[in-house]
Amino acid sequence: MTVLVASGAGVRHRRRWLIRDLDLRVEAGETVAIVGPPGSGRTSTLLALARRLRLTTGRVEGGPVALGHVPGVGEPEPVFTVREHLAERGALLGRPADVPLHGLDPGLRGRDLGPYQRQLLGLILASMAGPRVIALDDADAGLDRAERADLWRLLGGIAAGGVAVLVTAREVGPEAVDRVIRLTGDDGRAEIRTAAEYAEANAVGAR
Repeated sequence: MTVLVASGAGVRHRRRWLIRDLDLRVEAGETVAIVGPPGSGRTSTLLALARRLRLTTGRVEGGPVALGHVPGVGEPEPVFTVREHLAERGALLGRPADVPLHGLDPGLRGRDLGPYQRQLLGLILASMAGPRVIALDDADAGLDRAERADLWRLLGGIAAGGVAVLVTAREVGPEAVDRVIRLTGDDGRAEIRTAAEYAEANAVGAR
């Protein structure tokens, strides 16, 4: 089942295209990674697909898309504990806040959460809304190897449950995703590849 469709989507900021001519169809349970160097437009692409950033051209349909952790956009409240974040979200949604914490300490305050813990809290809060798509940013920023592996295992479990995942990172392992949107930072163009095509391109580039 298709849960998100982008048709000719583009975002222009001043004289520069952040993303342009993006055509994408996301199916339920797919994991799509947006990769590229800093400044290439990863976060802008993610927010455009989540319909949190106004498009200059084209359209994005489907969803709903729930945001996980997006630095500068979806930050934890500094003085709220994890438990209080869950209670607030549950009250807004009219749903119980009794959800798996994946090892996250419910007494930690937002200001005390590290990068991995912020990602966990973002995913937990996003999942509470019962979305078709979850979007999170900078999945590899500030995480050590074990934390990255744990986060990707969690994302794999979310996708296995039928929820599509959009995630940004500098690089990803092709075994963890279905497709990759590679941004070069040149004129806002993007290359969309299957995991196998992405792995092959990386292997050729490493020779």
